[in-house]
Amino acid sequence: MRFNRLFAAMLLPALLAGGCRSSIPVPVSPPAKPAAGLTERPASLGLVGDTADVRPAVSGGVVLMGGGTDVDAAFRWMIARSGGGDVVVLRASGTAAYNPYIGGLGTVNSVETLLVNSRELANSPAVARTIRNAEMVFIAGGDQSNYMNYWRGTLVQDALNYLAQTKQAPLGGTSAGCAILGSAYFSGENGSPTATEALTNPYAPTVTLYHDDFLRVPVLRGVLTDQHYLTRDRPGRHVAFLARAWQDWGLLAQGIAVDERTAVCVAPDGTAQVFGRSKAYFLRPAAARPPERVATGQPLQWLQQQQALAVYEVAGSETGQGRVSVTDLGSAPQGGTWQWWWVDNGQLYQARQ
Repeated sequence: MRFNRLFAAMLLPALLAGGCRSSIPVPVSPPAKPAAGLTERPASLGLVGDTADVRPAVSGGVVLMGGGTDVDAAFRWMIARSGGGDVVVLRASGTAAYNPYIGGLGTVNSVETLLVNSRELANSPAVARTIRNAEMVFIAGGDQSNYMNYWRGTLVQDALNYLAQTKQAPLGGTSAGCAILGSAYFSGENGSPTATEALTNPYAPTVTLYHDDFLRVPVLRGVLTDQHYLTRDRPGRHVAFLARAWQDWGLLAQGIAVDERTAVCVAPDGTAQVFGRSKAYFLRPAAARPPERVATGQPLQWLQQQQALAVYEVAGSETGQGRVSVTDLGSAPQGGTWQWWWVDNGQLYQARQ
């Protein structure tokens, strides 16, 4: 059975518990009907559509969404790349309210939400099989430390990496779901530092970072994301994360940051479009301009003659007119403006180039 646009007319907004959306539609009539045999699907919160597996051609890509209200255009972008196949929403808390929302945005075979909130479920072969059979996976908001603690080193991790690397199905995530998609990531296990906390002490207990031990999306190798960027004043902490990556691992990590109501959609060749109503930022450190001081209990110093990081700012739009190559940020980006960012004694500064 296939969804069509008429279905979207029967939806009303409802709050999504436990996630980072402000609201999404839920069906009024008819209600979503659990498919036959659904009770035999571990972790499933519900499925709308056809339980029969389909195998259309997919064309890959990844969506980095900044939280808050979701971006319809980004979901349509993913659906087009899914070939209209089976969609799986992954989460560790919350409801199945994404099911009718996604189904109402395009033609797909099914949408199912899996609540994977234990390592036992994350190591279930049936759960892993459902993920592997998907043509599109979206990771909801919540708490990324749960995703790390429940899913890292499990069959769910293997299934997601299979989709990204072998099957090349489109993946996406919002807020916490976006945070774990880069090969380097902030885990949030000890809470979330403010920009001031991270800049005045990059080794504060709340600054918990990992790399190359979880998800490995090829086009996001060496990328460290951040979300709710302007809404929660996070540029400073993001710069501190990048400084730590350099200091601790010798990793010249690129930053991709997304504000609320905004999404960065990256094609397999690295071409990124920015959809939505706020902004996205692409942070590019240079090997010749490393941080001057990254030390425990001391304010970050990343001055480099006020040219520490080259940053490209892009405003989102309905059509995704701003374009950037995440694999080669310097190669003629379009629709945005260049800035210099630097940190002097724990204070972030920004200026137009």
